[in-house]
Amino acid sequence: MIYGGTRLMNKTAIKNFAIWARNKLIADISYRARLMGITEEGIADALPQSTGDTEFYDIGAAKPYAITGDAIRQRKKLVKVIRTKEAETDYNTAYQYIIEEVTYTWFNRLIAVRFMEINDYLPSHIRVLSSESGKLEPDLVTTPFDAGLSFTAEEENELMQLKQDNKMDEAFRLLFIKQCNALNESLPILFEKTKDYTELLLNLSIVDQEGVVYHLVHDIPEDDFNVERGGQVEIIGWLYQYYNTEPKAAAFAKNGKIIKEEIPAVTQLFTPDWIVRYMVENSLGRLWLEGHPDSNLKENWKYYLDEAEQEPEVQVKLAEIRKEYAVLTPEDIKLIDPCMGSGHILVYAFDVLMQIYTSVGYSEREAARCILEHNIYGLDIDDRAQQLAYFAVMMKARQYNRRILNGENTCHVYSIQESNNVNRDHLKYFGAGLSDLEKNLAKMQIEGLLDTLIDAKEYGSILEIEDYNWELLRRFVTDLDVAGQISMDSFGIEDTVEQLLQRIYIGETMAQKYWVTVTNPPYAGTSNLSARVNNFVKKYYPDSKSDLFAVFIERCHAMTKKNGFQAMITQQAWMFLTSFEALRKKILGCNIINMIHLGTRAFEEIGGEVVQTTSFVLKKEYVSNYLGNYCRAIEETSQTDKERAFLLKNSIFSAKQDLFNKISGQPISYWVSQNIYVAFEQGMPLNNFADLKQGMSTANNDLFLRLWCEVANDNISYHSESTEKAKKSKKKWFPHTKGGSVRKWYGNNDYIVNWLNDGEEIRKYPGSAPRSSQFYFRKGLTWSTLSSDMISFRYTPEGYTMNTKGSICYLKDEKDLAYIFGFLNCNTTMEFLSLLAPTLDYSQGPVGKLPIIFDHDKEKIISEYVQDNVKLSQTDWDSFETSWDFIEHPLVRLSKGLWDGTNVACMMDYYYGELPKASCPLEISWLLWQGECNERFKKLKSNEEELNRIFIDIYGLQDELTPEVEDKDVTVRKADLQRDIKSLLSYAVGCMFGRYSLDKEGLILAGQSFDTCFAQASNVAAGTSITGASSLHRQPGSLYLKTDNGLKKCSFEPDMDNVIPITDEEYLDDDIVTCLCDWLKVVYGEDTLEANLDFIAKALGNKGNTSREIIRNYFLNDFFKDHCQTYSVTGSGKRPIYWLFDSGKQNGFKALIYLHRYTSDTIGNLRVDYLHRIQRIYESEIDRMQDMIDHSANAREAAAAAKRKDKLTKQLKECRDYDEKIGHLALSRVELDLDDGVKVNYRKLQTAYDGEFYEVLADSKNIMVKKK
Repeated sequence: MIYGGTRLMNKTAIKNFAIWARNKLIADISYRARLMGITEEGIADALPQSTGDTEFYDIGAAKPYAITGDAIRQRKKLVKVIRTKEAETDYNTAYQYIIEEVTYTWFNRLIAVRFMEINDYLPSHIRVLSSESGKLEPDLVTTPFDAGLSFTAEEENELMQLKQDNKMDEAFRLLFIKQCNALNESLPILFEKTKDYTELLLNLSIVDQEGVVYHLVHDIPEDDFNVERGGQVEIIGWLYQYYNTEPKAAAFAKNGKIIKEEIPAVTQLFTPDWIVRYMVENSLGRLWLEGHPDSNLKENWKYYLDEAEQEPEVQVKLAEIRKEYAVLTPEDIKLIDPCMGSGHILVYAFDVLMQIYTSVGYSEREAARCILEHNIYGLDIDDRAQQLAYFAVMMKARQYNRRILNGENTCHVYSIQESNNVNRDHLKYFGAGLSDLEKNLAKMQIEGLLDTLIDAKEYGSILEIEDYNWELLRRFVTDLDVAGQISMDSFGIEDTVEQLLQRIYIGETMAQKYWVTVTNPPYAGTSNLSARVNNFVKKYYPDSKSDLFAVFIERCHAMTKKNGFQAMITQQAWMFLTSFEALRKKILGCNIINMIHLGTRAFEEIGGEVVQTTSFVLKKEYVSNYLGNYCRAIEETSQTDKERAFLLKNSIFSAKQDLFNKISGQPISYWVSQNIYVAFEQGMPLNNFADLKQGMSTANNDLFLRLWCEVANDNISYHSESTEKAKKSKKKWFPHTKGGSVRKWYGNNDYIVNWLNDGEEIRKYPGSAPRSSQFYFRKGLTWSTLSSDMISFRYTPEGYTMNTKGSICYLKDEKDLAYIFGFLNCNTTMEFLSLLAPTLDYSQGPVGKLPIIFDHDKEKIISEYVQDNVKLSQTDWDSFETSWDFIEHPLVRLSKGLWDGTNVACMMDYYYGELPKASCPLEISWLLWQGECNERFKKLKSNEEELNRIFIDIYGLQDELTPEVEDKDVTVRKADLQRDIKSLLSYAVGCMFGRYSLDKEGLILAGQSFDTCFAQASNVAAGTSITGASSLHRQPGSLYLKTDNGLKKCSFEPDMDNVIPITDEEYLDDDIVTCLCDWLKVVYGEDTLEANLDFIAKALGNKGNTSREIIRNYFLNDFFKDHCQTYSVTGSGKRPIYWLFDSGKQNGFKALIYLHRYTSDTIGNLRVDYLHRIQRIYESEIDRMQDMIDHSANAREAAAAAKRKDKLTKQLKECRDYDEKIGHLALSRVELDLDDGVKVNYRKLQTAYDGEFYEVLADSKNIMVKKK
């Protein structure tokens, strides 16, 4: 597929192959290791019958596995490598690491050989993995002796015998290793000699169509590799990224810090090609063009961004700088990518350098050699990345120079190496031909280098290396004196020489300065990395310590020459966050030449809103009043759309970075108008008028936080006005702000916190931080500090504590509260926050910088709108049972006024302009509710638009903003028939359990005993006494609600035993549907029951032939799901208060209980009174069906009876199995403590006295706390 002149690779095929091939190779290589007694469990010794020439290993078969010759030596080396790694970690980690290393080595070589054979880059021009003719057998296997490979006579005989015996896989393995060894002469970094354990473990097949070779040849189109047909060297990078998919996921999924072995995988992110081109063209390309303005190279650079028109005095200063560029020759330009990954940036830099060289008369052949020798440098922490980058750069050079693979050309790409295992005792043998002064200097410098490189794999390119005398160090190491003989002391000195030379080249690359630094650094919060890395960056990079991308901004700056260019793509956080303010000042000490502000989804491999990026080019020089160009591409939602927006240049802003200083914290506010700058100049920061406080971090929210509905209500203090009153209340739980979804003015009051005795338990808990406790219980304005949408402030009256994610703004002068509250919830605030906090993190820092401009003439009208908005939002919030101030369901409240027909008619006319048709009282109530909601919605929207209009005028932002508010941004609810009917049914269930009552507003039973709130006439014969009120005379058996005015007969009686069965047919006279019918009769009248049931059934939309059947199916299948959804908020998980006992898929037994009325007898009562009863019913029904089968003359009737009998039989069996589990729990008489919360109690209830777990409750896996 072609896009924009470039062939698009089949990335799905590439990804599928890379992930699959890694697992396949690991399995095959592990199998080979297992044959030789090396497994993830340990390393076995050779069997006793082994000799010096042959070793035998037990593989669980009659005949042991044997190895001979080189294989014995290679196995010993493998064991040694694993043991060495084990000393650093543990055996299992060491084993996995080495297997992964071998796997990747062969994966790399397979991909490299495939690329070379398709592009005809192999010295032999004979295909190794495939055939030109398309046959299964590779051409190398067919004609092995035409490939110019070196064979011994013994190898030739072996190969001919293998082919004769049709052992093609063995022949291929021998030839593939031969080919890789031969390629060592051309590409030594990638194709190291394999006479070691990697060769021992190679396990490839060309015959197996489920093998890696077959899939590589057949799954990925050849054209994706073929550079003459639009293929790209970048395919190597994509394979590398996709290969790391599963290791990356595993590293992020585990608990604990990222270890150094995992860093390459977790930080791997392949840079989009167009971003690479933008960075290289606007740094390397710009350096050349600004020194050679007559060059026409810019015509080749699609992503080059012309400089903005500069003021005359700026042009004079730039001209002076460009004189230095003008004298540069192509060989003078050094470019580095210090996080090179697979070399994508270096490969395109090669292309641009080639254009520069040829533009001044070099041939492509000579230019390719010069580029390798003089221009391109790369570093990475990962050895595998070095191999790939090296290969990619060399393949790019091969495009231009057919002789480049002669083994004589240098390629300056390195993986950073540690010095931990370098034998420093050998240093005394070096520097034989140097003077004593030179020798001592060299020894001091080499030791300094080695000291710096200790544990270098942890740190990578962020290490700063002193600029030593590198030529002296090379002479020192190569001038060797061992007095003509090798002693025990000097044994291995050749390896030390090699190690030291390698580290000298690495050190020199890290120390020298570059005209151009270009990279896509790792994005990794340093808190997730090892303590060693964390401490290192805190010490050496305090201004950028929170993330590696920021550390690399500083490091790249240090690597760049004065007046050189630094181009990067990073997360955008440095542009705005307070935590990067010091770094931002450093960056603004350079000129931002241009930038593409990408926002989210710049990388097609990353979805979501969290990773937001920007790509930019800096010049390491500051010219005042320089006008930089900025492309704003944050609105586009895909990588392709962002590229298109850049090319169209529709959203290019030119800005002087000097203006950024006018806004506190110097955010990179390139797009804002002059009016915004004026607002910041004239306004005072919010911090001057309020204390913005971050709340507590408990260090264990599961232990210390609850949803308010989980615990006993009388153990919560909702209105403590101070710490002193909170302590005196002796209550354990207190309201707690914790952010939540976008909601303005009032609401999100879900959480409570254990703040007993001034938070005594939290204060003692390790790692907790009860911040700002002196402000607790004061009124204020809270907001969610992390949001994927607009910011939303809510009023919090006295009585609240706060969380880190639910900060509170405490006004220093209460009379300012309404004015500032109105400002904070208007669209002018969002305009300011778009530059103060565009990263979705609305922390105290950026919010505190909001500019406040008081217009005292408008304070009164603003206050009126704000108070009205709070009232409207509070009314909406309190209309549903998830509010602790919930009084009564609105559809019940509105039913009480239906007797006044005149008033109802007037309200309908007001809401709808007519009298709408209604089938029943419930429908009339809902229509009234709908009208009420619509009015509230329209009123709030209108008020918010007026506030927007007022503050737009105050801040003079008429050109930037309009006052309109979209419906989606109004945060009170409109009526929704299905949702509202479901909430009514939930309220009805609450009445059945006594949580609510039709005779008293608000919560009734919420942790107290039943007798605390209800009384029952106990003397059935005479009716002369009532439990708890023996002197009163009432109707026998009736329930009475205890109120402040005495006993009141219940109009609807709650269930006495806290068990409400849900059956799939009407078996019981007290099941949930029967109870609902009784409740509806009381609320809406007995004579309209059927019409109300029909209305409910229609709203639910469930399956069923009758209204009762539809409602029954809802309770049977969906009620508990909806209940769990209702009783959960963002991040809380499901916390139901009505628990569903559920026997299984056959719906044999289901019953609800109410957590707050649970006792140790509840399960026993449920078992005896309900589970056993339903079993008896099933037995009776089975008998009845059998009788019908035996005696019915109607075949259809008999078939229906047989079908029902089968269903009943399954339900009965399910109930009997369930009864066994319930029996264990009933005998255990499990006690629950409401303070433990739903998640803990959900597991506790299902755990018998012997510790065995019996799953009897619905959806346990997703509700209960995980087992410790």
